[in-house]
Formats: sequence, C-alpha cells, structure tokens
Amino acid sequence: MTIEVKVPVLPESVADATILTWNKQEGDVVERDDVLAELETDKVVLEVPATESGVLGKILKQEGETVVANELLAVIEEGAGAVPAATEAVASEVAGDANAASSPAVRRLLSEHDLDAASVKGTGKGGRILKEDVLAAAKTSAAPAQPAPVAAAAPVAKAAPAPVAPVVELNDSDRVEKRVPMTRLRAKIAERLVDAQHTTAMLTTFNEVNMKPIMDLRKKYQERFVKTHDVKLGFMSFFVKAVTEALKKFPAVNASIDGSDIVYHGYFDIGVAVSSPRGLVVPVVRNTDQMGLADTEKKIIDYGQRATKGAIALDEMQGGTFTITNGGTFGSMMSTPILNPPQSGILGMHAIKERAMVVDGQVVVLPMMYLALSYDHRIIDGKEAVQFLVTVKDLLEEPARLLLDL
Repeated sequence: MTIEVKVPVLPESVADATILTWNKQEGDVVERDDVLAELETDKVVLEVPATESGVLGKILKQEGETVVANELLAVIEEGAGAVPAATEAVASEVAGDANAASSPAVRRLLSEHDLDAASVKGTGKGGRILKEDVLAAAKTSAAPAQPAPVAAAAPVAKAAPAPVAPVVELNDSDRVEKRVPMTRLRAKIAERLVDAQHTTAMLTTFNEVNMKPIMDLRKKYQERFVKTHDVKLGFMSFFVKAVTEALKKFPAVNASIDGSDIVYHGYFDIGVAVSSPRGLVVPVVRNTDQMGLADTEKKIIDYGQRATKGAIALDEMQGGTFTITNGGTFGSMMSTPILNPPQSGILGMHAIKERAMVVDGQVVVLPMMYLALSYDHRIIDGKEAVQFLVTVKDLLEEPARLLLDL
C-alpha cells in the first residue's frame, strides 16, 4: 500500500514553505512519527512526520523547492522492507552512518567536530546517535569546543537553514565571494525592519539605571528563590515587571495604530526578543500583569531553549503589545532598537558596566545600564515616552516597589 506524504496545513497568514532538509532518503526504512523532512516558512520551521511505517519511496520535491499546503512531497511504501521491532537495534548497527546520523542537527555537529558517525556510540532508540552523544564524543576526543550559546539558549542549536559558507583561507591576492540565499526568516525580518522605518515616526529616548539594588536583591535571595521556585532569578523578569507597571500608567505606549484608529489594549503581552540560529524571534509572554517573577523567568527560559530548536509555535509570536530586547547579552553599550509593528514601543537593555557616578555629592562606583526606548511619535508624545522610561528606571532602582505594588 502506498502512503502519500503531503505538506501539512500551514499556519494562518503563511502562504507557502521551502523544503529545508530531507532527514530520510529514497529507500530508507522509516518508522511511524519519524521526521521525514523539515519545512521553513518565514516565521517557523515545520516538521513532516511519517504517518505509517515502511520504506520511503519517490521523493517528489527536493530541498530548496517551494511548496504549498497539501502538496505531495513523497510516498511511503507501507510494509515494504520494514524492520521488525525485535530486530530494530541490529538493523541500526548494520545500517551504520545513514540511519544513526539521520538528524540534520547531528550531521552538522559531526561535521563541526570532524567526527565519523561510526566512531560515536548512539544512546537513542535502536542505537540512534543523539546530539548529546556527539558532544560527549567530541569532549572525549578533545575536539574544539562548541561556540557559546546565544542569550537564554540551550547548549545545542538546531542546524541553521541557510547553507553555511565554507571556511576560506585568504591571502593578499585572494578576492573571494560567497553567495548564499537569504533564509525566509531573515528575509521577513528585513522586510519588517524596512517597513517599520518607512511607516512609523520612530524616535528613541535614553536613560540609565543603577542595577545595584536588583543585583543585591538577587544575591541575597537567589539560593532561597531557586529552592522555592526551581528557577534562577534573572534580570529579565524585573524588566518585564517594571515595563508592565509603566504601561499601566502610560496606556499610549501599550497601544497601536490601525488605519485611522488608535487601539488601546487592556492587557499586557510583552514580546521578549530571543536570538536563534535562524535569526531574531520575538515570542510573547502573555498577561504579564498576572504573573510573578518566577513564572516570568520560567516562561522566558522555556522560550529561549525552544528558540534554538525552532520549536516556538507561530501563535506564540503573535499579538504582543510591547517588546523588550537585550543587546547587553552580546556586550552592546548603546543602541536604538527598531519597532516591532504594529507595536508602538520597544525597550532596549544593554550591558551592565561599572561607572563612576556622583551620589549625594560623593563619587561612587555603581553597576550602570543604559536604557533605550524607541517609540512611534504618531501616538506617543515625547513627554509620555520620557516619563514612561523614567518610571521604568525608578521601579528598577527601587525593586521593593515592584514587589509591594507601589
């Protein structure tokens, strides 16, 4: 019996997708729920699972081709050459590299660490090699370490969808160029950034905040906080809380423009910009006015980990009313963040640096951070923007006010 493998139903507002990679090749034995292929849209990566066990037959659409919902991708010959469950482990050993390293993330890691799949012991089902197995083997063989993860990211990133340019040794006479197609997500980011510049009256106002009170609070209560909530107390939850309280006082910053109308939102859904291997994504923490610091931290950590795997759903990135982005994670001292339409405000955090500050006539060294608020001047006046940012600053410098709702 022949089973058709089709493009799944695409998320709303997504017209088509690009075949990112085939995890199985023609003639490979597949089990039900095996991920056969990955499709990239301009917002998320979708997996195409096998609906039945069998052998992958003809692949009708190749990597890089554009497809639409319900389009036929390949066929599975059900039962033809399928491996019985009892002999699955043996079959895996015989199959060797092709089966064990079928995951694109695993293949990428093997390549990065210059490892042969046959030399890596798989601990997954049927001897399948997992990403953790590759990292363990790389550490054992003293292979080069993995690059440091991005902000709030899990240790291992999903393979980037765009072709990676090879390392090129250059000398004075070389004039080398490498042309690769822009990923769909990168193209969408570019489109939205240009659109924001062209369709909004964007301005940025700056201030600075003394981070010592929050740092002291974290140092004093971190151990008890972790024991109670099973999560570390970070900086981002304080910023989310401070922004939420400031938005209550300045509703225009939480509003958006729709045609000739201003829409004031009676809820607080804060987008938190997260860097992923595919580019910047902005998952939304919803109803932040109803969340404590621990719940906020857990949600942000979850988003950060899933962003590296391309596992954030489309609906989790829609509907935010304000955005926070943290360039300080990468060492940025100052920037002017670009609005995330249709939102009217975005707060940029930056690196914490010790600076000499004058307090009560005395010069003291304090851990300071520059803050940047970009806003749409069409609906937010300069006075409101400045007062909003000062409110955020004051709340962060007196964190007890956040906890006591003052």
